[in-house]
Amino acid sequence: MGVPKKHTTKSHRDKKRMHIFLKTPCLRICPKCGKSNLSHTVCKNCGYYKGREVLNVLAKLEKKEKKKRKEEIKEREKQETKKEKALTMEELSHKKF
Repeated sequence: MGVPKKHTTKSHRDKKRMHIFLKTPCLRICPKCGKSNLSHTVCKNCGYYKGREVLNVLAKLEKKEKKKRKEEIKEREKQETKKEKALTMEELSHKKF
């Protein structure tokens, strides 16, 4: 059995252990549905990756879940269209604050 020749100090022991702890995963927000998921992976909620549908998530779901998921996607798209709409100078001048 191997026996250490020198006593390992607490600082040397802790310096070795510095990199072995778990790190928080890098999450990103899906541009299609707004849920967080791991980067470089297909979104489990909507099945999209890089703007293209890779998985047909709705085909695997039951009727109630399909309806709920479709409504969530529609609401998300409505919110995006509202954000994209920019006011013109005339609309800004007539807008009351």
